[in-house]
Amino acid sequence: MTQRAEIGEWVQRRLPELLAEGQVPGAAVAVLAGDEVVDAAAGVLSTATGVEATTDSVFQVGSITKLWTTTLIMQLVDAGRLELDAPVRRYLPDFRTADSDAAAAVTVRHLLCHVAGFEGDIFTDTGRGEDAVEKYVATLAEVPQLFPPGAMFSYNNAGFCVLGRIVEVLRDAPYAQCLTDHLITPLGLTHTAPSPYEAIRYRAAVGHLQHAPDAAPEPAPVWALTASNAPAGAMLAMRPRDLLGFAAMHLRGGTAPDGRRVLSPASVAAMRQRQVQLPELGLMGDAWGLGWEIYDAPGGTVVGHDGGTIGQRAFLRVVPDRNVAVAVLTNGGNPMPLYTEIAGTVLRELAGVELPALPVPADEPPAVDASRYLGTYASSVADQVVRQDADGRIWLDRTPKGILADIGEQPKTVELVGWRGDTLIGREPEQGLYLPHAFVGVDGDGRAAYLHTGRADPRVSS
Repeated sequence: MTQRAEIGEWVQRRLPELLAEGQVPGAAVAVLAGDEVVDAAAGVLSTATGVEATTDSVFQVGSITKLWTTTLIMQLVDAGRLELDAPVRRYLPDFRTADSDAAAAVTVRHLLCHVAGFEGDIFTDTGRGEDAVEKYVATLAEVPQLFPPGAMFSYNNAGFCVLGRIVEVLRDAPYAQCLTDHLITPLGLTHTAPSPYEAIRYRAAVGHLQHAPDAAPEPAPVWALTASNAPAGAMLAMRPRDLLGFAAMHLRGGTAPDGRRVLSPASVAAMRQRQVQLPELGLMGDAWGLGWEIYDAPGGTVVGHDGGTIGQRAFLRVVPDRNVAVAVLTNGGNPMPLYTEIAGTVLRELAGVELPALPVPADEPPAVDASRYLGTYASSVADQVVRQDADGRIWLDRTPKGILADIGEQPKTVELVGWRGDTLIGREPEQGLYLPHAFVGVDGDGRAAYLHTGRADPRVSS
């Protein structure tokens, strides 16, 4: 199996089987090789309506939106209107967090690389108006600083909302309009919706949630997250072919299909350059560029991004050196096996690259001295308590709060076992994944200062 057409036929044949295996209501897939795209779809957009998924159906892409926000930022760099290493306050003089000195030091590059250091999972609803992002940024004045700017990586949704506001100010237009004027229209994308108001024009996927491990996925109670978080990934929806239209612009060095310049070759290259190394987590990239996750995959470098909204998951993987890309968009259930088989096969057959293996615990995990890990770690969306029982087994009790509690996520207890160094891993999978938990830093008593799962949650008690 080496030809694009054969890959397309295989995806179309295999996709319904993978949906059934993962209880995924519906999915759409597109594959780019060179200048050609093949796509496929299967399942339903909503189990309540039974409307079938098609290749033109739009799914939310979640945090893949961050690549679009980064591209809007880099267009401003190209125009000489923005400097990556300038402080955010040069463009947003009123930008504040709870630590005034840290806020003054945060740069645009810090935000793009998720190293700004302030609490990132802030989903304050500031309404549905065109001023939602502006109002949201003003609410960050009380957000705590977790570590000094530039000290380490911690995935930060709030930071990308700040970037979206910078785009709004410099373009003198709302974020959705900037997406339309500077990316969607120039790229000729016909099935891309920056908000629910446009998505309703298409066959739009509805997210689905499972309220118990063996329960059937049910339609989510709301379609989208808050409008205030649109630049981080709360609204943008599209068909997979359109997502690959965006990726193809990057593969062409920044040109649209008609040859017009959308982004400079220098900015395209800069976005893929390593900026920060990640903790060893096995799920996100090995490093982060400007917007892109970077994977050191067997056979070559892969860049990409994932997205997760309320009941929808999206995956984008690109092999720049081979002009190959794949987009997988889903609307509930357990999409990980579907993603790994589809994307893994596409990259192997068309690009000669293997997806990095997902982390799994050893049959006999290494012994762990958990004393410095025990305690409570907190963020705005969950409290996590690491404890050890009389038999020496290590447990993590996770209690959702904020927006996660609002959408019905339930408390969980998972057993952690030794994996690699100061990183433990779940003994059992959660939604098809064994989740690594890295304990990083040292507090004043020799204990881990943070529990890192992509976000650095600070210790709040022993």
